Amino acid sequence: MGEYVDRVARRDGDAGLAAAAARQRDWLLTGAPRAADGTLYHLLGGREVWADTVFMVVPPLAAAGHGEAALAQLAGHRARLRRPDGLWRARWDDAAGAPSDGRAWGTGNGWVAAALARAVSLLPDAGLAAEARAHLDACLAHRRPDGSFGHVLDDAAAPPDTAVAAMLAWAALTGVREGWLPRGYADVGRSLLAHVVAALDVLGRVTGAAAAPRFDRPGHSPEAQAWLLLADAQARALAAAATSSATSAAQPQERVTPAPPCP
Repeated sequence: MGEYVDRVARRDGDAGLAAAAARQRDWLLTGAPRAADGTLYHLLGGREVWADTVFMVVPPLAAAGHGEAALAQLAGHRARLRRPDGLWRARWDDAAGAPSDGRAWGTGNGWVAAALARAVSLLPDAGLAAEARAHLDACLAHRRPDGSFGHVLDDAAAPPDTAVAAMLAWAALTGVREGWLPRGYADVGRSLLAHVVAALDVLGRVTGAAAAPRFDRPGHSPEAQAWLLLADAQARALAAAATSSATSAAQPQERVTPAPPCP
């Protein structure tokens, strides 16, 4: 939440929020437990590197102006977690020098996709657009015929997880809106979003996500709900931009009458 706390602090001139955001940045930059190469561990008291951390660390550092630190975290996580097939492992045990969970956890890859999509505009000179697209494509290759994604992407027996579709929808729609993905990905994003909307219950909650707090069974999660809202906002913004563009194109061009010569 550091990026948003900092934004509100600057908007409102709130010294308390500004101090909280600074403490968060200092924790990420120097205070949090980390490997010898600086890559952050996900939990206190452990030496595991998680895919989730990519979203929790890379965009906030980039937004705060620490681009080199953001890219260093991305590189450290990538080196440990990205598999040859383009998907990312869930967790790496630095003490053992091996994966502690080598599965392509669906939402773990969703966090990576969202982090890369968020970082493209924050770090425009880092060349992240191609990596973001490649990772999104690696995930989309495992979409099931019914439109869902498994809790583990490449495990046909894994239960579906709607949060994955919501996260990838946001990444795809963000890429189209920002111009680093081809327009065809807008249809992909809208299709993913429609799949999540179809899973809403009568209270508007996303069903079929890995349930909080242990994420070990289907149910509801605040993460799935948040990504639905974020993806929907991007879809609405794209639709509004298309409508505005079409309206402008349809407007008759005003004829300019030359001014009469001066007497």
